[in-house]
Amino acid sequence: MLTVHHLGKSQSERIVWLCEELEIPYELKCTTRDPVTMLAPADYKALHPIGAAPVITDGELVLAESGAVVEYIVAKYGNGRLALKPDHPDFAQFLYWFHFANGTLQAQMGRSMILHRLNLAADNPMLVATKARVDRSFDLIEARVRDATYLAGDTFTTADIMIGFSLTTMRYFLPYDLGRCPHIRNYLGRIAARPAYQRAMQKGDPGMTLLLT
Repeated sequence: MLTVHHLGKSQSERIVWLCEELEIPYELKCTTRDPVTMLAPADYKALHPIGAAPVITDGELVLAESGAVVEYIVAKYGNGRLALKPDHPDFAQFLYWFHFANGTLQAQMGRSMILHRLNLAADNPMLVATKARVDRSFDLIEARVRDATYLAGDTFTTADIMIGFSLTTMRYFLPYDLGRCPHIRNYLGRIAARPAYQRAMQKGDPGMTLLLT
């Protein structure tokens, strides 16, 4: 049985959402963060040597890293759904945005979050440079969803599932004003309207205010 070990307010929301989109059977085990440190508890960290979310188990398999987990589930349980094939005209866009989510955006936001916690001066060169990189990434997404319904084009794919966390829940850890990004706000409105997204967030993080604007 596929089991999704979901840590509240974490990248593992991607996996819950994916399972709901695919409408596949899975067991959901929810874990809350330590209320003081906001870190995962010891029993969650013990699931995998990297000690971070997401983690799934599938029989004897223990798998982490959200991109790998998403690809594994799509291939094994989704019959390739929500991923574009090489002969699709938007295949390259799909690949780019799928990997951009964690390879660029989430990494930049994570670095910026750490720097902000150091209480550096607002004009610190490293802080300024990191913020500029985050801004450029949001600008790139803004331009893409201005011209396309979803990241890969007209079709909703796992690229949208991957980037959704960074545009929403990650802003609990690194506040980011979307006031200058009207097309991203519209895009998030389309995401929020998906029944699978609504089910996933209610099951994984009930009561959490969704940062969709």
